[in-house]
Order: sequence, then C-alpha cells, then structure tokens
Amino acid sequence: QVQLVESGGGLVQPGGSLRLSCAASGIFFGFYAMDWYRQAPGKQRERVATITTGGSTNYADSVKGRFTISRDNAKSTVYLQMNSLKPEDTAVYYCNPVNTRYWGQGTQVTVSS
Repeated sequence: QVQLVESGGGLVQPGGSLRLSCAASGIFFGFYAMDWYRQAPGKQRERVATITTGGSTNYADSVKGRFTISRDNAKSTVYLQMNSLKPEDTAVYYCNPVNTRYWGQGTQVTVSS
C-alpha cells in the first residue's frame, strides 16, 4: 500500500531553519508532482509548495523566497528546506502526491522563542 512518511520537524527559534523529508513507497514516485501542505491549529490545510515531475517549482506567497522544495526520485523522497522561519510557520506539515488522496501522518514544526 501507499505510505508517506514525513520527518524533520521540531522546535526552532524564529529565524532558524529546518529541512523536512517525505519518503514515499507503494507508488511510482517519479510519475507524480508532489505538494507540501501545512495545517495550523484552527485553520484549513494550505498548500505551501509544489514540485513537478520535471522539477519546476511553485510556492505560496507566504513562503516564497524562504522555502525551497526539491525531490530525489532515486530515493522516492521530497524535501522542504525552510529558512528564516517565523512563528506563523508553526503547523503540521504534510506531503501529498498531486491529485491523490494519499497523506502521511505529518511532522510538527513549531517556531517559537
């Protein structure tokens, strides 16, 4: 079956950095564009970044210039490098193969001093 395992979250001070990973199995990873989403308490899940099968990227305005999405098809893994983190980035982060209902358990990111 399809599994998505997100990791790399944690507690970080404002201005800090984290690198999230999402390892996929049970799908042909290279066929899918991949999204990173996040959901903060009391808020709807929002798309943060997308990477296509060809490596083109797209970002939400709120993270543009601070976050970078990348992928390693050989490892069936998508990454999210997050720099200059702000308290408003606090959320559970999820990866998602575009146009599928596959979700992992998410990884918690908390930005606080």
